[in-house]
Amino acid sequence: MSHDPSHPGPTYPWQPPPRPPEPPRRRPADHAPLGRHSDLRVLRGAYRRQRRVATLTALGYFVVFLVLSAFAPSLMTGKVATGLPAGLLLALLQLPVTCLAIVLYERTARRHVDPLADRIRKLSEIDAKRDARGNRTKEAGR
Repeated sequence: MSHDPSHPGPTYPWQPPPRPPEPPRRRPADHAPLGRHSDLRVLRGAYRRQRRVATLTALGYFVVFLVLSAFAPSLMTGKVATGLPAGLLLALLQLPVTCLAIVLYERTARRHVDPLADRIRKLSEIDAKRDARGNRTKEAGR
């Protein structure tokens, strides 16, 4: 008698090996599942671009301000107007630049990201209704 590692229990010559369980039968999908939908990849890309634009706008300006402060002190101490050095003006402009980054973020969200998210939300609602309807007809057929 040989040992079969796929069967953990003892086997006897007069007993056939147990049959493997059958995989559950599934109805073939009429539509692509939502998780593999290309719109999700497009939405992730839109969110990624949106974050990059807003982050690079705010942080980029701040990095430029810091670099100018470190490597161009004569420029930063130069007077733009009477009593107003360029460094102070650039520092005060940090708040409007940050607000601009927020406005850019909201604008790209409204124009590009929100319509994609709404379309995916509608498709998922349709998929959920279709699945619920399919489950009801399966239960009624039993």
